[in-house]
Amino acid sequence: MQGITIDHLLFIFKGAGWTIVLSALGFIGGALLGLPVALARSSRNPWLARGTGFFVQLVQGIPLPVIMFVVYFGISIAGFDLPALVAAGLALTAYAGAYLGEIWKGCIQAVPRTQWEAAQCLALTPAQTAFHVILPQAGRIAIPPTVGFLVQIVKNSSYAVVIGFFDLTYSSRVVNNSTFEPFIVFTIAALIYFAMCYPLSRLAARLESKYQKR
Repeated sequence: MQGITIDHLLFIFKGAGWTIVLSALGFIGGALLGLPVALARSSRNPWLARGTGFFVQLVQGIPLPVIMFVVYFGISIAGFDLPALVAAGLALTAYAGAYLGEIWKGCIQAVPRTQWEAAQCLALTPAQTAFHVILPQAGRIAIPPTVGFLVQIVKNSSYAVVIGFFDLTYSSRVVNNSTFEPFIVFTIAALIYFAMCYPLSRLAARLESKYQKR
């Protein structure tokens, strides 16, 4: 590895650590947002379903880097000095919330209709039906695609470089600018991304296979 020192490698791995932090923030925030979105999208209230449907279509129709630009610079225009990590985390939260909401909506609708009817026969309230009957079953269905989507969050976190967030992609660019070894530097970055994403992909495939057998 001509021109690449241990310090360069440590710098790249430091960026990889912040990639994990940002991915975790995006996933946790997306999960907290995605569950209400999924419930609203499955609601019989047309205004609630359409309102959240518009949010999902809006987020899915805008590239993630543009969302990051809007959050980062839009809030700055309002007079708030927003750190790049917070801006990227908010953008990833909106992105993950929209997609997880759609994923979980499909899982909720995959629960047999007889389960809803049985809950009605037991005189359960809509909230009791959702949290005690439907969501526990939908949760088991949702685990494989949710883990699979986590891979997308890790990879798409690299877009945070557009607002200057220090992650794996950003640190790799800095090292490349100082060593002029793009093939070596970005091959290392690619291998680190693969090392983070491949176990999640295998776990998602294993969980899906396990669910199908059940």
